[in-house]
Amino acid sequence: MSTAILTGQPVPGSPLEGDLRSLGFDVRVASDAADTETLLRAVPEGQRVAIVDARFVGHVHALRLGLTDPRFAASAVPGAVTAQPEARPDLTRALRATTGSGNGGGSALTVEAIADHVAEEIEAEGRALHRPDLGTLVATVPSDPQTRNEARQAVAAVDDEAVRLRTAVKSRDGFFTTYCISPYSRYIARWCARRGLTPNQVTTASLLVALIAAGCAATGTRAGFVAAGLLLLFSFVLDCTDGQLARYSLQYSTLGAWLDATFDRAKEYAYYAGLALGAARGGDDVWALALGAMVLQTCRHVVDFSFNEANHDATANTSPTAALSDKLDSVGWTVWLRRMIVLPIGERWALIAVLTAVTTPRITLVVLLIGCALAACYTTAGRVLRSLTRRATRTDRAAQALADLADTGPLASAFAALKLGGLSLPAPVLAFAGGAVVACVAGFTSYGSPWVIVAAVIYVVTSGLAVARPLKGALDWLVPPFFRAAEYGTILLLAAKADVNGALPAAFGLVSAVAYHHYDTVYRIRGDAGAPPHWLVRAIGGHEGRTLAVALAAVLLTDTDFTVALTVLAVAVALVVLVESIRYWVTAHKRGAPAVHDEGEPA
Repeated sequence: MSTAILTGQPVPGSPLEGDLRSLGFDVRVASDAADTETLLRAVPEGQRVAIVDARFVGHVHALRLGLTDPRFAASAVPGAVTAQPEARPDLTRALRATTGSGNGGGSALTVEAIADHVAEEIEAEGRALHRPDLGTLVATVPSDPQTRNEARQAVAAVDDEAVRLRTAVKSRDGFFTTYCISPYSRYIARWCARRGLTPNQVTTASLLVALIAAGCAATGTRAGFVAAGLLLLFSFVLDCTDGQLARYSLQYSTLGAWLDATFDRAKEYAYYAGLALGAARGGDDVWALALGAMVLQTCRHVVDFSFNEANHDATANTSPTAALSDKLDSVGWTVWLRRMIVLPIGERWALIAVLTAVTTPRITLVVLLIGCALAACYTTAGRVLRSLTRRATRTDRAAQALADLADTGPLASAFAALKLGGLSLPAPVLAFAGGAVVACVAGFTSYGSPWVIVAAVIYVVTSGLAVARPLKGALDWLVPPFFRAAEYGTILLLAAKADVNGALPAAFGLVSAVAYHHYDTVYRIRGDAGAPPHWLVRAIGGHEGRTLAVALAAVLLTDTDFTVALTVLAVAVALVVLVESIRYWVTAHKRGAPAVHDEGEPA
């Protein structure tokens, strides 16, 4: 329960008290400044509290946006201010400063005007105070009957439910999602909200539908493929609905953000596995294509994450390329064309669903690989140009985020500690060179060649040298993607070279487990929680340790035993990272970690 303190006598005929109660507030009325302080002290420390001007006139949704959003410790709209438990001390100090009780003095301030002055005082003290963009919604404090009547007319002229539905849709999304899903998924979100369903429940339903779709694809029948395509589209509808439900009802949470992001990856990659299983039933082995699609898509995401983290708080981050991009975004058709070129999740899932229904798994995966490769080239080239043409100073926070994304294990860390100044090549060059060596040797030598171990050792050394200095260079954000491509690609190539049943599915499982760990690292950084603990990275070897372990297994074991080794390693990594990840996110949710809702890129 939250508490709203209404300052001043309620205005006859005003729906304000009822509106606040409909938003979950227990309403109390303060007759003067001293009474306001008394009522504030009486509110339990663990509750949200709001101070609201009794003269307030506005839409219910304006109050909802200003007073109930769980992402912000303190927020305000004209005539109302609220604080969650962590911001209660700031609210209390601001109230005392506003009323003059802190220094024993009096105040000529009327009790009704306290809310706005408290909000100003909170900002003056340096506490971040969120003020939502209300758009056409009304939130005002009339000073006389005439302006009150005008405000009421303005409220009546705008349908706040229509505004609420419209703003439930992500402001920046892909063409397919915007025009083929959101026009009706927002109404599904409202239906869910009115029945008390939560975004997490809808997210879980989307996962279950996608897993059923993967199961249908695994049957290998035409009917199964058609059903799989339809169910994948329905899963995406639910995937859009959960975010719209969160925005519609302001049900944001740390756990929900993690589930939404994690389940998106699990759904897509499980579907790739379903396609591979279905193709196998028809006598076609496409596990290499399925694993290749997962590797490519994961590397695309790492490029996005690394670039964004490198420039999260960069200063002077302007460039001619960015200016051109902004200019293109001012032309309507180029906006949609550019969003479609990057093959975001909506377009990608629609492509997969349609091709699954009307073609074969092999065609589906080949087209997907081509499309994702072109999209990766487009986005990466643009980001490289931006990085080369901008004069930006990267911060220690950005360098640390890139180091965390690198996922460096104990072996590379040992070489990094040597700080060999003579090898002063740029970090991306070292990362690319080492990865290229191990991947090329794995791809161009026969299974069991000892040169693979030599190449893996070179990769360990170059990986350590690449992260020996802070990653603050213009292109240092490429280091984590190069590491991901090297590790995943080497596993894929060695499993393909083994040429034995089960090797590629085992490799698919291993890459899935490792990719989960890398995605989990990203979501922790995005939530300002830092990277996973060092013991976890050391326990699973780091990217270079796992690459070396797989290379040793390929050389020392028979092809059949190599498959077993990949399976064991996949299970071990999955158990360690899943247990730690679930423990962390559930604990963070229970201890009331700040709610997160990252709109992010339409990936």
